[in-house]
Amino acid sequence: MSLEQKINYQLNKYPAVKKYIKRAYQLACYAVSKKIKSEGHIIRISPDDPIHEYFFGYYDKSPWDATMRYMICMRAKDTWSAPDPLGTADILLIDTKEGNKVKQIATTHTWNVQQGCMAQWLGPDFKSRILYNDMRDGKYCSVVFNVEIQEERVLPIPCYTVSSDGKTALSLDFSRLHSLRLGYGYAELPEVTKGVALPNTTAVWKMDIETGEVTELLKYTDFVNLLPRLEMQEEGSVHKVNHLMFSPNGKRFMVLYRWFCGQRKYTRLVTCNVDGSNMYVLSDDDMVSHCYWKNDNEIIAFERKKEFGPGYYLMKDKTQEWQHLWGQLSNDGHPSYCPTDNNLVVIDSYPNRARVADLKLLRDTDPEGKDMKVIAKVFAPFKYDNETRCDLHPRWRQDGKAICFDGVFEGHRGLYIVGL
Repeated sequence: MSLEQKINYQLNKYPAVKKYIKRAYQLACYAVSKKIKSEGHIIRISPDDPIHEYFFGYYDKSPWDATMRYMICMRAKDTWSAPDPLGTADILLIDTKEGNKVKQIATTHTWNVQQGCMAQWLGPDFKSRILYNDMRDGKYCSVVFNVEIQEERVLPIPCYTVSSDGKTALSLDFSRLHSLRLGYGYAELPEVTKGVALPNTTAVWKMDIETGEVTELLKYTDFVNLLPRLEMQEEGSVHKVNHLMFSPNGKRFMVLYRWFCGQRKYTRLVTCNVDGSNMYVLSDDDMVSHCYWKNDNEIIAFERKKEFGPGYYLMKDKTQEWQHLWGQLSNDGHPSYCPTDNNLVVIDSYPNRARVADLKLLRDTDPEGKDMKVIAKVFAPFKYDNETRCDLHPRWRQDGKAICFDGVFEGHRGLYIVGL
């Protein structure tokens, strides 16, 4: 762990103080750093429109349809004032074969700056239907929009992750997520469990997308009772779940279970069958952040192992087998595997001292990272920071020949691609 990481770890106990110390440190470092706006073969896909902000969302979904012609994009007026904005955002289709022509197809009332409204192409064909979250009749919901016949179908709950066959979705409490993790939940409706540290209520729901049937899958207490630790049972410890993700075959999913003891945060990576059975604690060393299924049995994650510290680890599901990858990378990022090359990984970084973030390609067959390639670097203005920062969130095109990311190096959010 670097000196900066150790200081940051201690400052996490004092968030108000940390905010000012961090900004002063950033300004001082930026003042003496080499200035970079962008480097790499970067192409803007969204309109050159300084009035609006354009972005897609999270790294676990691809904006491209199966034909690789159309891309989903969101458009909003302000993404720097609030991480979970009130009001609406537009959902667009960008036609990359017609000069990146833009067409608005929907409007959503439920979105945030990190994950958008979970807009995604729906399987199994990934080209005729788009699913996104919204609010109708005073309730959060999800909408399946058929782009070919311009018809929609409203489902009773919002979605967090969807199986590749387009039949099953998982959901969580987006209002509680807003209260406990700004930038990832929705602010339109009040949290029903507000003030309750450990609710005896549902934490994860399952929905049949074809019928709309909803099943209460797991409670917060199910996570607490799974190999319980003393920190979970401290008086006043606050519990939540986040980052649900289906395995490629849709038979299991992963979930980050987090609890807070004062300013101290603990995270477990838990995997589970789609029916809620066979829960397994895959990682329990206090810190796990961004994960991705390599295949149905392996997960890559940025986490902190007590033996080796923070870094990227490739883990085998339902076992304690793991491999430490690329020891020189000790800072967090968002990893994902190439659809056409099951050993190739793209990872982004957070802005460094010069406020520059990058995209890197690595192979898990090269665990020492000798052939690591930086394919893009982009500047992050101070306007976009903390909860309203712009993470790059790289996503693969289906043919593995391009990567899409969100960026702010031109002064406002835009959707960009890097050709490989």
